[in-house]
Amino acid sequence: MTAGEPPLLAIDALHKQFAVPVLRGIDFTLRAGEIHALMGSNGAGKSTLCNLIAGIHRPDSGNMRLSGQPYQPASLHSAEASGVRMVMQELNLFPTLSIAENLCFNRLGNRAGVINHQALRDSARAALARLNLDELDPDTPVSALGVGKQQLVEIARVLAQPVRLLILDEPTAALTDPQIDQLFGQLDILRSAGIGIIYISHRMSEIQRVADRVSILRDGALIATENADEMDVERMVHLMAGPAMARIPPKTPTTIAATAASNGSATKPGHVVLKIEQLGRQGAFTDINLELRAGEVLGIGGLIGSGRTELLRTLFGADTADTGGIRLAADDFSRLQQLRNPAEAIAAGIGLVVEDRKGQGLLLDKSIALNIGLGQLGTLHNRLGIVNDKAIADNSAEICRQLDIKHDDLQQPVAQLSGGNQQKVLIGRWLLRDLQILLFDEPGRGVDARSKLLIQELIRDLAAQGKAVIVVSSETEELLALADRVVVLSNGRLAGEFTADTVSEQALLEASFRFYTTAGQKVAPPLEIS
Repeated sequence: MTAGEPPLLAIDALHKQFAVPVLRGIDFTLRAGEIHALMGSNGAGKSTLCNLIAGIHRPDSGNMRLSGQPYQPASLHSAEASGVRMVMQELNLFPTLSIAENLCFNRLGNRAGVINHQALRDSARAALARLNLDELDPDTPVSALGVGKQQLVEIARVLAQPVRLLILDEPTAALTDPQIDQLFGQLDILRSAGIGIIYISHRMSEIQRVADRVSILRDGALIATENADEMDVERMVHLMAGPAMARIPPKTPTTIAATAASNGSATKPGHVVLKIEQLGRQGAFTDINLELRAGEVLGIGGLIGSGRTELLRTLFGADTADTGGIRLAADDFSRLQQLRNPAEAIAAGIGLVVEDRKGQGLLLDKSIALNIGLGQLGTLHNRLGIVNDKAIADNSAEICRQLDIKHDDLQQPVAQLSGGNQQKVLIGRWLLRDLQILLFDEPGRGVDARSKLLIQELIRDLAAQGKAVIVVSSETEELLALADRVVVLSNGRLAGEFTADTVSEQALLEASFRFYTTAGQKVAPPLEIS
């Protein structure tokens, strides 16, 4: 950027609020020909900021200027018309279409709708060549590619269009080292061409390798912007975590665990019920070794994308492990096994409260009674297969009473309930099964404060009854309040284990980034504090 030339993007006092403030007075600049990294813990506001720039959401207040001109994109399409494009972490490809059709989807046919397949292939080859993907056949269905190649095709699709400002959200999460080298080579070319790039990543070694400047977000505020070559890993972590923190004991008078203890309902963890041995699933996590005890809440922390959800899905049989397996107390740990489907997991006494309750957990257009009773349909029927509707209604009514589910009628669609009550419906389904091991993936996500507190109390009560509970949470406060023990996943590996009286927010954050900072280097063993 020459003297007097405005920055490619200038943001002043940007504010965005959903249920609570998400961005608070953000000032940010991106220069032409600069790679500017955005870093921060889960929920810091990185994705929201980029969604505002990309036109997916509108800011509540503040201003944006693109090359000195007012910039107020009303939609993603509007932003793309201005040359602002975003590669999201979630792939946006059509798996049943070919590579060429995906790369040229917005211009598949002429005005008459006729597709020139040869021109399509030629355009696709040119787009693939930019990322050195010449070996790919444009006619190959995207579904036939590995996740890493799909990610590169997604990037090639965006770069096939005119671009002035490129946003990349965790672009290397699914890439191998050679593929990362391919991507970074292309980013150098884009930088030389004057294109500005906003780069979101948890991988500090990549930030130091590719970025010109780094901005740190914390709790919706921009904390610092510094040159990448002047910021080391220790300072990045310090800025993300805040000023040096004293240990935060989870069981203070305000926490659920302390309340349970004062009521005499807290229990010490008992016998081991589950052993996880060298469990691994390619591209998600590797070499996981853990034990879970009756009466224990085991918290799992880590960054989004670190493998936490994938681990729970594998334990529940929704995904299949590639290596290792589990041993159960029910057969005296004599057999190392891999659960092949959720039915096997349920038969083994394992239930999963999924993170995406609307997409994967609930039948939104069906009744409360049916959603709660789904887990019992296999048992509450006669020889002719006719379901006992009265028994399901009675059981559902009891669950609604126990969990204080606010509703008008058991037959109303579950979609009409609030997020917190929907979550309690999903939890209630598993309570009817009386399973020994319960897995909770982000149980407090998308629910109000009161419902969150009730759900946390319920989880502690389950442990007090002798259930073994695993809770994945991106909220440090929730882990501190709930867990007897916390393990941290970092880039698919166990990076730390802490007891309830030794864990701190600083320690969790450092462990979360542990294996994102050492690409290509020999790493130390996981942290363990007992």
